[in-house]
Amino acid sequence: MEDKRNIPIIEWEHLDKRKFYVFGICMTMMIRVSVYPFTLIRTRLQVQKGKSLYNGTFDAFVKILRTEGAAGLYRGFLVNTFTLISGQCYVTTYELTRKYVSRYNNNNAVKSLVAGGSASLVAQSITVPIDVISQHLMMQRKGESMGRFKVQNQDGKRMLVFGQTKDIIVQIFKADGFRGFYRGYVASLLTYIPNSAVWWPFYHFYAEQLSSLTPKDCPHLLLQAISGPLAAATASTLTNPMDVIRARVQVVLSNYRAA
Repeated sequence: MEDKRNIPIIEWEHLDKRKFYVFGICMTMMIRVSVYPFTLIRTRLQVQKGKSLYNGTFDAFVKILRTEGAAGLYRGFLVNTFTLISGQCYVTTYELTRKYVSRYNNNNAVKSLVAGGSASLVAQSITVPIDVISQHLMMQRKGESMGRFKVQNQDGKRMLVFGQTKDIIVQIFKADGFRGFYRGYVASLLTYIPNSAVWWPFYHFYAEQLSSLTPKDCPHLLLQAISGPLAAATASTLTNPMDVIRARVQVVLSNYRAA
């Protein structure tokens, strides 16, 4: 096991694969439930023109809750849960790539950089169609839509759980064909490959720096819990401009070709 400044790094061969996948899916699902409303708010803020609807995160949260109810914060959630599959593909690719790269270079930053980028390439190839559909569902406001497509609510009746999903899929396919489901694919790669590639090196960097600044008896779990958000904030700051472009290409801009 590789160790740097008392921070243990768990490699693929050390994992209990059964527990890893079972607990990984359960934990990812719990996290997804807690952060999804903010994912929806972020997408709407990225797509809106200026401040035409919302003045910020808190304002969007209050307005959505007031006009659409709690369910409005979870539009497209069920469809989005299918990305759990790509999440497991991401982790598997990441770990196996680290193991492969370690044959040629044992530097942890290099292994993390290459593995993170490769894992994102695999994951985004699965995720983009799900993202396109779920983001169009996120854009469905009460009686209107912020995106290119609007769910057809016939005779004022409430559609079944996946009725809206089916309607959006049909509209995307009629408008853009199969390529419509990979709209903004290149923009997604340019967002998430750099994001993942820099997240892991920054995570290990912050963990090592914190380890050198804190007492030796400081729990590793605490250092890792702090390093993760710091790395995420750094990576998101660097890639957010491309993420805005990705969201607008996938949801709004009909004059953009699906790259």
